[in-house]
Amino acid sequence: MLTLSNISKTYAGNVVALNDVSLHIPRGMFGLLGPNGAGKSTLMRTIATLQEPDTGAIQFDDIDVRNDKSALRRTLGYLPQEFGSYPRTSADAMLMHFAALKGLHGTHRTQAVERVLLQTNLWDVRKRSVDKYSGGMKQRFGIAQALLGDPRLIIVDEPTAGLDPAERRRFQNLLAGIAEDRVVILSTHIVDDVAELCPTIAIMGRGRVLKAGDPGKFMADLQGKLWTRIVSKRDEEGIRGNHAVVSSRFKGGGIEIRILADTPPEGMDPAQPDLEDVYFTTLIEHGIGEPVD
Repeated sequence: MLTLSNISKTYAGNVVALNDVSLHIPRGMFGLLGPNGAGKSTLMRTIATLQEPDTGAIQFDDIDVRNDKSALRRTLGYLPQEFGSYPRTSADAMLMHFAALKGLHGTHRTQAVERVLLQTNLWDVRKRSVDKYSGGMKQRFGIAQALLGDPRLIIVDEPTAGLDPAERRRFQNLLAGIAEDRVVILSTHIVDDVAELCPTIAIMGRGRVLKAGDPGKFMADLQGKLWTRIVSKRDEEGIRGNHAVVSSRFKGGGIEIRILADTPPEGMDPAQPDLEDVYFTTLIEHGIGEPVD
């Protein structure tokens, strides 16, 4: 269990990045959703001890993280949003180097590197330079280095951005496979990643936690309050003026519009809520952003 209590962080210029963030994150996959600038990456860096919060406490199992950063780092795997690689350096050579930095040596280091290469399906390309990898392979390499040392806490920040559908699916399956007996935090603005992987979520905006818990419950709360219809562009403009529009998108030669209302609007059909609806309605309720189209 990872527990965050009243975490705040303000940067120079009085920019509030985190505002009294409290979360209880259980073992398994945990999804952290939010638009760009919500404070997700700041929170991930803070948990990973890469920066110090101004206030608050972080507890991971029996580790008081702010008072014993070294203990947390020994059991942490971290895949940041962007990571570099040495040119003309093979995956296995880089992993051997990272393993040494994590305190693995001799036979233990060799076995650990072989294990993560197999686990991430990179064994056959282990001699290839990492800077020649595809985007998906680089992300799998990032998870491979994060898995070294068998960490109990793994943080991945925007891991599927820019991946093609096949690589995205491979990466999702990989994350799901490693999450059974450890805490894995998936920080992203891609709702589908969280919907398919995470039994527990939090939605952030403007440095605050707006909603946290079971996504199934949040979707159930919208049942009977969400309505949809495919309309023309001209009709859409009129509907926006009279209803709370959650989202709209082009579909079937028209525009599928989804609105929030306690009673059925004229001409609208009931819509089955999904996590995207939960995400957008949460942001709108807190005055963050406009209806998405």
